[in-house]
Amino acid sequence: MEWTNRISPDVPGPGQIGRLVLPDIIRRSARKYPGKTAIVDGSRRASYACFDADVDRLANALLGRGLRRGDRVATLCANSYAYCVAMFGIQRAGLVWLPINQNLRPDDIDYIVGHAEPRFTIVDEALYAGPLGRVLDARMSANELAVVAYDPSLATERTTFDTLLAEGAANDPDVELADRDVCQIMYTSGTTGRPKGVMHSHLSVYAALFGNVIDFSIRASDVTSAMLPLFHCAQHCLITSVFLAGGTAVIMRTVDPGAFIEAIAREKMTFVLSLPPIYTAMLDHPALAANDLSSLRLCVYGMMQVPEHALRRLVTEICPNFTLGAGQTEMYPATLSFKPDLQLEKIGPFWGDSCIATETAIMDDAGRLLPAGEIGEIVHRGPNVMAGYFRDAEATANARAFGWHHTGDLGMFDADGQLIFTDRKKDMIKSGGENVASIVVERALCAHPDVAAAAAIGLPHPRWFEGVTGVVLLKPGATAGEAALLAHCRSLLSVHEVPKAIRFVEVFPVTATGKIQKNLLRERFSDLYEREGMTSRA
Repeated sequence: MEWTNRISPDVPGPGQIGRLVLPDIIRRSARKYPGKTAIVDGSRRASYACFDADVDRLANALLGRGLRRGDRVATLCANSYAYCVAMFGIQRAGLVWLPINQNLRPDDIDYIVGHAEPRFTIVDEALYAGPLGRVLDARMSANELAVVAYDPSLATERTTFDTLLAEGAANDPDVELADRDVCQIMYTSGTTGRPKGVMHSHLSVYAALFGNVIDFSIRASDVTSAMLPLFHCAQHCLITSVFLAGGTAVIMRTVDPGAFIEAIAREKMTFVLSLPPIYTAMLDHPALAANDLSSLRLCVYGMMQVPEHALRRLVTEICPNFTLGAGQTEMYPATLSFKPDLQLEKIGPFWGDSCIATETAIMDDAGRLLPAGEIGEIVHRGPNVMAGYFRDAEATANARAFGWHHTGDLGMFDADGQLIFTDRKKDMIKSGGENVASIVVERALCAHPDVAAAAAIGLPHPRWFEGVTGVVLLKPGATAGEAALLAHCRSLLSVHEVPKAIRFVEVFPVTATGKIQKNLLRERFSDLYEREGMTSRA
């Protein structure tokens, strides 16, 4: 494939010589560091040379089964060495990687498989042995599925992943790849309805990886964790950024603070990604005192803020450098980062400033870019933007209005150029003519000592249009009731921000990445004020 040279049309472009594609990351690191450990998965320590050879084997095996460039191959797997081989092997064959969140409801997985129409699927045996096996059997024939087998007791007549690898040769497949080819389709987590398929090219993901290597100073000496699921863009991009630099990734099968502490010490991890609840749980875990975490140079977190009191302890007791990374599937992460030197200087929902590959602005509904201090929608542009939503031209066009990518998040820049997140656009509550940021209400509720987690939602209310409503999960053994929490909120919030009602849950509906599915809460409590005769409550 030749490139067009707009400056000198008579000079041909570099073609394959200048290609920039994701599976070449493993080949190039294998040539630089053939004997170096690329992946640690339990007792297995795979070198870059071994990793690269297995990627070749899978690519050739898939092509040998009749798959052709552009066909989609799904993965339904927990983190493992096999999963890493799969995601790069699929792309080396010129195919499109379709990672599916195995924690979705079976009907959502059935929807994704039906919508994306993969030609082949790789699935963990434990998942295949359950309800998901029936979903896949209804959609795929015997020669369109391979099972990643760990437990001989769950034997299957289907092709195993190891058998599939044995079908392919350990040499570079003869497939032309181009940087603008769509190489993966990641479906969103479905917090607002059916998941949407986000298409990314090699170039868009590569741009994010280059930015991460620079922004986070990633180098070949780094050892990182892969504890969050690899079907999620944050974990995928961080582990792939480390492979780009020639570092080492340690696969973790469970999200466990104690196991995380022990793995950091054992493998001398330097650069890790986790969620705030995991970091805070590490602080008082008995394993902390028995393990040396001095190898850590940078801890990245996302999804939510770390409470100030916990952050101060983390910086002192775990690692001196914590940074928040922000991004989304559509604008490959990281798009923004809140730097370590500002973590304890600016307290609040700060997302920081743009990473090197991204330009960020604040926009009103008319497409006007807003100055610092004004709240609007957070928009981005840059080479890490998605190619579009799969089979959804209307949603793609809406996301690109006015020449910027629309995140659906609201925020503003402060006087120092640091972005402050104010709310999800769809979660802003309109009550009595006032805009109420759900995160402000949630912070107030979570400040009560009995509250483990909280969500604020707007529900239909004949007097207020939307009634601010708190949904609360109490800590084990806690006894705070609605009246006590409402009184607590009145001490912290403006009158229009105080919930009209509070309801309690034993568990929140969440996505696999821990996001509370507020759409399901709104459905569950949709008729609260009408049903309970609460329309007159002030």
